[in-house]
Amino acid sequence: MRKSEKYSEEVRERAVRMVLEHQAEYASQWAAIESISGKFGCTTETLRRWVRQSERDQGKRSGPTTADQTRIKELERELRELRQANEILRKASAYFAQAELDRRSKS
Repeated sequence: MRKSEKYSEEVRERAVRMVLEHQAEYASQWAAIESISGKFGCTTETLRRWVRQSERDQGKRSGPTTADQTRIKELERELRELRQANEILRKASAYFAQAELDRRSKS
């Protein structure tokens, strides 16, 4: 999880929209990103990542969409929880199996 969400979703969407709408006025998309990032007070790399993610979400670029990334995170969290539960069950099973062996050996 990110440390802070400095920019609202509306600001991100507006910055990306400006890049996509005005990139024809610049020599390259990177030039548009450099120019527009200063207007929003973010770094060029931050805006470039936003634009790339937007392009993936729109199907213009290959890679995981935002929805895919969210689902992957959910599945990873669920897997982590299941592994923890399995470890607890494994330890409990070993504990009770040992307790049963101890009980039988005393009888």
